[in-house]
Amino acid sequence: MKPGARAKKKLSTQDRRVLARWAADCAEHVLLYFEKEYPTDDRPRKAIEAARAWARGRTTVGEARKASVAAHAAARRAKDVAARAAARAAGQAVATAHMAGHAPHAANYAAAAAGAAGIAKEREWQNQRLPKRLQ
Repeated sequence: MKPGARAKKKLSTQDRRVLARWAADCAEHVLLYFEKEYPTDDRPRKAIEAARAWARGRTTVGEARKASVAAHAAARRAKDVAARAAARAAGQAVATAHMAGHAPHAANYAAAAAGAAGIAKEREWQNQRLPKRLQ
């Protein structure tokens, strides 16, 4: 789904709830990249939980927005590219409660997190094969 792809169509609350669940799934799939770097910072995880709670009708848009702001604050703190993108994915996922257009951004940030992690993994593999004296 491309950002803004559904922006022209007014979505029902039920459709927004489905998008929020999907966005939360996307964000949760890459959350490990944030939690690996910042194991004591639970703001992105709480944002994903808030997205799911909103999708079930168990929290307000206002509470969801607070969770989004917190996840984005965690992203600003993150030095690691994959961790930062994972936190942004969580922030965008929960922001879907406010506006459906945030859902595809969650997916895009999740893809960026996975891509950045893949690059880091490839560099690690390369460096393991390069003699220490040449690194």
